[in-house]
Amino acid sequence: MVDKDKVYSKELLGKTIVSKSGKKFGHVGDLIFEVGSGELIHILLRNPTSYTDRMELEKTKDGQILIPFSAVIASGDFIVVAEEDII
Repeated sequence: MVDKDKVYSKELLGKTIVSKSGKKFGHVGDLIFEVGSGELIHILLRNPTSYTDRMELEKTKDGQILIPFSAVIASGDFIVVAEEDII
């Protein structure tokens, strides 16, 4: 039996991340999670757009942009995030 509420990480990789208003952030490059609990913490942004350059988003030590997973409000053809939960 397959649980239809489950989404595998490989299905999220490469998806476009957009805001509720349709502004494009980039693509899902990787997922960062808490090892002990398995809780998803951040999405590592790949191919960030110029829109993300104007925002003061959290970054890794290497300068890669992080999107808090708690900001994700929907997943389908796109990953939709609430901008107010990011900033």
